[in-house]
Amino acid sequence: MTNAASKLVCSCSEFIHPWTDDCYKSIVGVLFQGFSHSVRIYSVVYLLSLLMKQRIPNTTDIRKTILGMLQSSAFLTTNAAAFFMFVCILRNILGKFTCGTLTFYPAFLSSLAAILIERPVRRPLLSLYVANNATETVWRMMESRGYVSSLPSGQVLIFGLSVSILLFVYRLGMHKGVAKDSLFDILKMFVGKTEEGPIKKLVQVTPPTEARTSNNFNSVSGLVQIYSNFIEKLKSNHACCPHKGNCIHYAVMGGIRPLVGGIGLQILLKLVLSIKKVVQLKLNVKKVFLNRSTIKLGVFLGGFSFLYKALSCSMRHVVGKDHALFALPAGFIASTAFFQYPDTTVALYVMWKMLQIAYNIGIDKGVVPKVPGFTIFLYCVSTATLFHAAIFEPKNLRSSYWKFLQSLSGYRVSYINREVIDVFGLKTSEAVSEILKNTGELGKAVKYAMA
Repeated sequence: MTNAASKLVCSCSEFIHPWTDDCYKSIVGVLFQGFSHSVRIYSVVYLLSLLMKQRIPNTTDIRKTILGMLQSSAFLTTNAAAFFMFVCILRNILGKFTCGTLTFYPAFLSSLAAILIERPVRRPLLSLYVANNATETVWRMMESRGYVSSLPSGQVLIFGLSVSILLFVYRLGMHKGVAKDSLFDILKMFVGKTEEGPIKKLVQVTPPTEARTSNNFNSVSGLVQIYSNFIEKLKSNHACCPHKGNCIHYAVMGGIRPLVGGIGLQILLKLVLSIKKVVQLKLNVKKVFLNRSTIKLGVFLGGFSFLYKALSCSMRHVVGKDHALFALPAGFIASTAFFQYPDTTVALYVMWKMLQIAYNIGIDKGVVPKVPGFTIFLYCVSTATLFHAAIFEPKNLRSSYWKFLQSLSGYRVSYINREVIDVFGLKTSEAVSEILKNTGELGKAVKYAMA
């Protein structure tokens, strides 16, 4: 490590911006590229947000949209350009690089400067997004070192535990108060408004006792009687169930709607992504409509809704009353439908949302202390972790985030001189070369960095 430390005595241009000797020029280059890319991203985001209001925008709406887009673009641009700036500043102050000043500390400081620019209402969402990415990245880093090993379909377990707790909060009715979050609006679409808490005490009416008659399977009248009794049961529901209609109909229809909606959404996305082929009438219809991947999302959504409602009704029938605790086993078992659509990003997002909501409930109950600026701190630490991985261990970074950093920096991230940090034994320069070859970005990296 002594040899490694001595080799870290290098200039900024030998490490962070080898395409130019001037720190100022390198920062300005990232600034212009970052702002251009940020405007493209947030113009779409804010335009969609405006359209979702489903009304003709007035002057105030347009002004707020433009200002919001510019503010968010400034936030993202600052995060990129300030990183290069702080690397150079810390190098000039200390006279050399350390492991921390190579990436983590500059990324933390640039993230702090950036998040303070962004609107406070957007900070929690941004924090959860980068925390989601950082969680997966840290796990991959530990896995590559042999510290941990992934469980088969571990994301299903994470999703199941997290969503069952969220559904328990939903059944308690806490989502209307301290635990209020937009995620519960999504859950409501699949488990239904009737499952929403707090649970109302239902008065059970004991039906009058009637003489029981044995069913005769050997006569036509007996079969008709059995059929009539079956139809009557289908038309009724258990006294403890909050929904209208029969429980079987409630569960089955609850599963069919998300099933159809999920398949329709997948088809729509595939058509949009293949719009060029659609216009040219070259679209492979079988690949879109008869592909198994097309129905996976629908099967997950429909299966989850059906299982949750069926299990909730079953427990109400067995116990003879309704209770919020039923959401825990029902939600966990219903999550087995996630095997059809095992997405790590979705699982981690639900997990972080659950932790955020649990933390807010804990503060409200006085169980945990409120930490001022925790959202900002989480964003800075998570982003610094991602930047560190992008420089030192890009193989452990989510490919979508690597491409995002490439576009944001004008492919300068891949042109940073990793040979300087190969002394840490991570074979970083070799890993970057392999990634660039696999993605076909090698030529772009040189072209944009030298521009």
